[in-house]
Amino acid sequence: MDWSKGYSSSYYMTIVDPVTWRDVDRVELVSGSVKRQADGLMESAEVTCVDYPQNVERWVRIYLDTRQEGSDAHVPLFTGLATSPGEDIEGVLRTSSVQCYSVLKPASDVNLLRGWYAPAGVSGGTIIRQLLSVTDAPVEVSENAPTLQGYIVAENGETYLTMIERVLTAINWRIRITGDGTIHVEPKSDEPVVTFDPFAVDVLETKIKVKADWFSCPNVFMAIYEDLTAIARDDSEDSPLSTVNRGREVWAVDSSCNLADNETIEEYAWRRLAEKQSIKKTAEYDRRFYPDVVPGDMIRLHYPEQNIDGAFRVTSQSIALAYAATTSETVEA
Repeated sequence: MDWSKGYSSSYYMTIVDPVTWRDVDRVELVSGSVKRQADGLMESAEVTCVDYPQNVERWVRIYLDTRQEGSDAHVPLFTGLATSPGEDIEGVLRTSSVQCYSVLKPASDVNLLRGWYAPAGVSGGTIIRQLLSVTDAPVEVSENAPTLQGYIVAENGETYLTMIERVLTAINWRIRITGDGTIHVEPKSDEPVVTFDPFAVDVLETKIKVKADWFSCPNVFMAIYEDLTAIARDDSEDSPLSTVNRGREVWAVDSSCNLADNETIEEYAWRRLAEKQSIKKTAEYDRRFYPDVVPGDMIRLHYPEQNIDGAFRVTSQSIALAYAATTSETVEA
């Protein structure tokens, strides 16, 4: 498949066996969309379908089938939990509006007891795998996950999912969910997974919205870890965000620090200040669907005439289950 060229597309949904994680039945779709983001539940879908089974929660999977000059592709777009739908009846035709939730939904529905903690000295990957045991989805954890340098104690209202997010922050890893519902726990990467440009993979539409947000960037960062406090200040004359050049202080405070391997509280404060001071250039556009690109991935965009040229991280996507699976995407540099 050459995803930058035209192709015919069709969609359908299947019921998924939670034990084997395989398709067991087919459901025809009328319309719908899949939404993805880099945090929280990370994925959701809304679909209208025909003759959907009622009154029970099910795992479902949405597929895109394409055909292009003798070539074809069979791509899973989303796998998750479908709720009991509403139903519209017109004569003998029954259509259902179904809300579908991420494979991470079971982890967001279970609370940790106050006082539960992730112990120091244990692999962050091991802890995350244990917390993800509440979902039926397959979990793959990359090797050599960093160990936690300090205890992470559950707070009021802490869920399995929020604790997973805290552990990921501590080890600087991420979760990536593939279309078949597999949860990958892996290191973050700054290597682009694909390059979109007018000469090779030209999939972007011509209308692109670009903006840069620096107003909320801090120039002072205070980190609090147990009985230790560290303050990082940007007083540099060469920094446009510094206290000197802005003429005022803009503070950010972190009272639940998750230190990386062998990181001091002072190093943490300076690292987090640098992260917070990254002036975020965002771009929003529509493009043709391209497989294996999800929020959290790095991509390279080379459209200089539209003032967008460089490496960007995908932050959100919305895929319409329509012609060419048009994808509305937001990226951030």
